[in-house]
Amino acid sequence: MGATLELTTWADGVAEIVLSRPELLNRFDRELHHDLTETLRALRADESVRAIVLASTGSAFSAGGDFALMRAANEDAAVRRTIIDDAGALLDAFLAVPQPIIAAVQGPAIGLGATVVLACDAVVAVRSATLADTHVAIGLVAGDGGCLVWPASAGMLRARRHLLTGDPLTAETAFQLGLVTDLVDEADQVRAEALKLALRIAQLAPLAVQGTKRVLNQLSRQRAGEVVDLALSYEEMTLGSADLREGVEAFTERRKPKFTGA
Repeated sequence: MGATLELTTWADGVAEIVLSRPELLNRFDRELHHDLTETLRALRADESVRAIVLASTGSAFSAGGDFALMRAANEDAAVRRTIIDDAGALLDAFLAVPQPIIAAVQGPAIGLGATVVLACDAVVAVRSATLADTHVAIGLVAGDGGCLVWPASAGMLRARRHLLTGDPLTAETAFQLGLVTDLVDEADQVRAEALKLALRIAQLAPLAVQGTKRVLNQLSRQRAGEVVDLALSYEEMTLGSADLREGVEAFTERRKPKFTGA
């Protein structure tokens, strides 16, 4: 695959996708968006694959969106449209995969990183990990799928609490709220535990497992049809805002942002 990730397909029916840019905290730029989307599409059509693990290297699962891309989008409507198209394509790819996907979270999953984790069918996380959708904290609408996956996992009230503040959750708390399914004590145990769960699923009847997953996908698609286009349109609007520019600058300068509503 591309330089942003590695794909390994094992003989036991398990495939492993590993985000592999630890020096960038596995942030999502256009290249990673494209590579992950195309990898999911390829695995969807691979009948030898019965379960998928989504992991990453380094200290963070993913720190979210790429700030350089956000700055470019803030100045250029064409870049904004490209980001929105990429976000929609990635979410659609997740909702089209019939094989169960297990996220292996060894560190922070922030913004789009959290959305990707919660779009999976099971989440194995180290207790020290954190999850947060920080879109609003930098001046963006949580339009890349957060408004879909957070309520589906944590319930509407809890989702509102965290989507409207950007406050982080520890993996322990996320487990209690239903955002994480399995906890481990050490980061180096995460991938092994996720692969173990994937192997268990891969040994089950594939018609039954994938039929069940397709039904669950359809339920998510119905919900997505009601909200995702609206969420993405609002995110596109805020990508061009002065508040986003201020939010990104404040984050990089390690200061509190001064939002004006413009």
